[in-house]
Amino acid sequence: MVTNTTTPPQDTAAPWLADDERGAWMTLIALLMSLPTAIDAQLKRDSGLNFFEYSILSSLSRRPGRAVRMNTLALFAGGSASRLSHAVSRLERQGWVRREVRNGEVRCTEAMLTEKGMAALEAAAPGHVREARRLVFDAITPEQVGQLRQITRQLLEAATPEMAAALERLGDGLRHLDLAGALSPAERRDRGGEQFGD
Repeated sequence: MVTNTTTPPQDTAAPWLADDERGAWMTLIALLMSLPTAIDAQLKRDSGLNFFEYSILSSLSRRPGRAVRMNTLALFAGGSASRLSHAVSRLERQGWVRREVRNGEVRCTEAMLTEKGMAALEAAAPGHVREARRLVFDAITPEQVGQLRQITRQLLEAATPEMAAALERLGDGLRHLDLAGALSPAERRDRGGEQFGD
């Protein structure tokens, strides 16, 4: 038996990470692995929803008519078309979402948030917001919030330009939304209970 002990040649042209870059990268990866798990655990414990399902309800709630084309919803919720279809089917069984086929210039299927689904989202939102504050916003300064938004937007544009563009299209509407995609209680009162839509 012959064992190859030759070390593969190093690509000297590779842009190897400097020590500070390596540390930042490892911290970012650790965050990306641990944060979704923590968010998912809180939602499942308190609301019986996973984070993907919550993201679907949230995305629907902040669109006019609470309806979104399925392919666009997959982008907003951050999942594949197949995963979205399975999740929407589960939400339909709960009576929280329904699908409708639209025959316009282009035939498409839209997912629509029902009143029951909106109620479920509003019930889940306070615990989700508290967890977001505990995990992120209570750990950083107000100045760092702006830095976080800028850095994550730049990283998102590099990793998923389509998602960055989708967030850009939502525009200033995001400034008025809580993490549920619904108005905060004070804004809801100010607007006479109407759901904000861009």
